[in-house]
Amino acid sequence: MSIKRLVSYSALLLTLVVSACGALAPAATAAPTQRERPVAPELPPQRGDPAPVEPLYVLPAATQSTSAEAGSPKGFPQPPNGQPAPDMFFQNYGVNPMEDTEDDHLSTFALDVDTGAYTVMRRYINDGSLPPKDAVRVEEFVNYFDQGYRYPSEHQAFGISIDGAPTPFGETERYQMLRIGLQGYAVPAEERKDVSLTFVIDVSGSMQMENRLELVKRSLELLVEQLHRNDQVSIVVYGTKAEVVLEPTRGSRQGDILEAIYALRPGGATNAEAGLRLGYKMAERAFNPEGVNRVILCSDGVANLGETSAESIWTHVKKRAGDGITLTTVGFGMGNYNDVLMEQLADNGNGFYAYVDTLKEAERLFVRNLTSTLQVIAMDAKVQVDFNPEVVARYRLVGFENRNVADEDFRDNKVDAGEIGAGHSVTALYEVKLHPEARGRIASVFLRWKDPDTRDVTEKSQDFYTDQMADSFYEADPHFQWAVVVAEYAEILRDSYWAQESSMENVLEEAYRLSDQLPRDKDVSEFVDLVRRASEMRGE
Repeated sequence: MSIKRLVSYSALLLTLVVSACGALAPAATAAPTQRERPVAPELPPQRGDPAPVEPLYVLPAATQSTSAEAGSPKGFPQPPNGQPAPDMFFQNYGVNPMEDTEDDHLSTFALDVDTGAYTVMRRYINDGSLPPKDAVRVEEFVNYFDQGYRYPSEHQAFGISIDGAPTPFGETERYQMLRIGLQGYAVPAEERKDVSLTFVIDVSGSMQMENRLELVKRSLELLVEQLHRNDQVSIVVYGTKAEVVLEPTRGSRQGDILEAIYALRPGGATNAEAGLRLGYKMAERAFNPEGVNRVILCSDGVANLGETSAESIWTHVKKRAGDGITLTTVGFGMGNYNDVLMEQLADNGNGFYAYVDTLKEAERLFVRNLTSTLQVIAMDAKVQVDFNPEVVARYRLVGFENRNVADEDFRDNKVDAGEIGAGHSVTALYEVKLHPEARGRIASVFLRWKDPDTRDVTEKSQDFYTDQMADSFYEADPHFQWAVVVAEYAEILRDSYWAQESSMENVLEEAYRLSDQLPRDKDVSEFVDLVRRASEMRGE
């Protein structure tokens, strides 16, 4: 067994414990939206406020654990299953090793369009500290940014783009970097399918911290305002118990949907399992066989009541995903937050994971990228890269540590992989060492996916040769250069062995230079500022 597979297999066997409510973080009031209609109140309900919508039916609350743990925050429920939990919970999936092509010339992984790790990092930096290294997933940093790929026609579904150049980072030995880009076709907003959405909203006591629930309300307000008249929305909330607060309602009745959202108040423990079970029950009732069916979970990821075993919750979610109901998880909050649960729920639910740190990020997710957020164009999408041992001595996939797929499972249609939304792109970076003076085919890239409607499987491939490699990093496409710089930043933040010879100062220098070549991208200018502040925090 290769080192790559051993590391990945070991990571999969790690027991993931769901975090509980942690120490309170300093309150941060979300910026108010500028709207004519009143927004949800930020204060506890006062006399004269509209009463919450009465639930139509309720799942009974499970028994709370009574195990006492030293150090549990006073007034908050005990940690899951009586086990102590940190305030912030992340999972270290390791760092991919270099692979000799003589030992293993195939690299296979499931596609991933998550961006949560990047916005979690941004929240840490804006709060004045570096993120924990376990919070960094390199591919989610890279895939946050526009890569400049051309959109394929609808009949092609995906376009494959491959480019490469020497990396500017490292001193002892210089490698080449390959960028493999997969771009899905874009669906115009007016042509997207009707959607049946079930919002599953965490209204437990921890959602009162930092006005998290208020940010959820404002984020969902943005989404509701984009709905078509034939879309429909259901709302389930959970605290100590799960409740339905809105039966399936047409998108043309936005006022009724928003009234139900505005009426929500935080309180109680956190029975995430009950909330998801009831949410999927509602999604089944509202199922649209001709449209998109999706559950959208909004939570801080804490689960401390009912069945808190991560594996138990994932099993239920995965089964429902097989029935055509996908899951998007949207994280909120800092101070006590379970990144692992939110990310893995999305993976098992055939959806994606995002973290909303500001209302601006909610607008990006639910307004600018709404069609990508809602409509799936490919299921079980996976990539296999076949490196030519005569040209490539060794290689390393940068990131995707928890998305590994066994090489022999690439063409097994029963193996679960990643889901891609309309217009989404996915970028994978490889660090490669070529044999001296070698010429010819570097690699062949194979992409395989299922059509979400017909379930027909399609496979396409593309080759990449040495004469297509740029002679220097600075001659390569600026978007390629940017992807490499962003990846190096993430590698440094997670203390990767492969970034030991790099510094934040080097990354900042390259980021400043490239910001002049990508002047219209606000995400680029924001990133430069984040790198500058991270460099100062590291004392560089």
